[in-house]
Amino acid sequence: MSLFESILVAITALRTNLMRSILTMLGIIIGVAAVITMVAMGAGAQQEIDRQIASLGSNLFMVVPGTSHNRGARTASGSRMRLTEDDARALKQQIPEVIAAAPTMRGGTHIVLGNLNWSTTVQGIDQDYMIARNWRIREGRMFEPAELQSGAKVVLLGATVARELFGEADAIGQMLRMNKVPFTVVGVLGAKGQSMSGSDQDDIVMVPIATARARLLGRHRGVAKAVSVIMVSIEKDWMMDDAEEQIKQVIRQRHRIREDQDDTFSIRNMSEMVETRAETRRVFNMLLAAVASVSLVVGGIGIMNIMLVSVTERTREIGLRRAVGAKAKDILTQFLIEAVMLCIFGGVVGVTLAIVVSYSAAELANWPVSIEWQVVGLALLFSAVIGVFFGFYPARKAANQDPIEALRYE
Repeated sequence: MSLFESILVAITALRTNLMRSILTMLGIIIGVAAVITMVAMGAGAQQEIDRQIASLGSNLFMVVPGTSHNRGARTASGSRMRLTEDDARALKQQIPEVIAAAPTMRGGTHIVLGNLNWSTTVQGIDQDYMIARNWRIREGRMFEPAELQSGAKVVLLGATVARELFGEADAIGQMLRMNKVPFTVVGVLGAKGQSMSGSDQDDIVMVPIATARARLLGRHRGVAKAVSVIMVSIEKDWMMDDAEEQIKQVIRQRHRIREDQDDTFSIRNMSEMVETRAETRRVFNMLLAAVASVSLVVGGIGIMNIMLVSVTERTREIGLRRAVGAKAKDILTQFLIEAVMLCIFGGVVGVTLAIVVSYSAAELANWPVSIEWQVVGLALLFSAVIGVFFGFYPARKAANQDPIEALRYE
């Protein structure tokens, strides 16, 4: 019997008991669909994490004032030491790996434009901030050096603020008021999206740091040129460990922290934090995929069970085939093909179901998904392997039956 004839016989046998065949495939359908859906959602989540890494900036450190001890009591963050703009300049000058060191002030503000009001975050920045955060200007321009130096009343709008205040209208050159101070819009920032904490990074306005200090936020605890945080961008990722140690040494030296004293500041490696989160998510997705794969094994066991029942039911048919000249290997091939076809048909239905579920989740739950077609191919291949593995024993049992005893079977 040729392979094509064996396939036709297998299809006829499966169609004879159609409902049983569908129920048999159910385990494979669920297993394949679950594996592909979990991997697709995991890949989508990984892409979102990659986007968040890119939105944070390139190889970014955040240097923030830390906690100190006062007579044995631990005081609030930043209660002792103040970072300054001079610290940022020193980091850039003394550490070759640093490509940008951006001193930053941050606070809340209230914007008034005609009869529109909007509360948002204001950030005082210098020219290095856009480099450190890898932030682009969508419209308009960056602050000019003279504006940064003099503390000019100019402002960059985040994408959300620009949309809420101006809609589709051109914001460049328009006047608005922040804390009763008039500002001119010189640029609109490109969209960044949500941060790791879920907050809107585009709900922000930026002004020169001198302007923020003089007009909006005031001096920080009376310290001249004090800043809330210094964002430090490193040239290459493999330089991060060495650069972190150098940053620590420069800050300790500038603030005269003795060797026997703890750091009164913190250095946060943002890329490392996000990568840790990404690794956790990858492990979690692998566990989900492993659990989903159990359904494939369970489906394979179901197929073996049904094939054993089929062998018993078709004992006389096996005897007749052997009597008219069919060899043992022909019987083995036929039953193996039936098992493999059950798994492949189930796998195809499972792939279709996975695609529908994945994109439905993307639309309804706003969950990022990414179908990885190599995983789809592997799932189909794995389902075929399961058909061979779990179908071999029933097929071998059918092939080894004695023709005479099979013909006598009632």
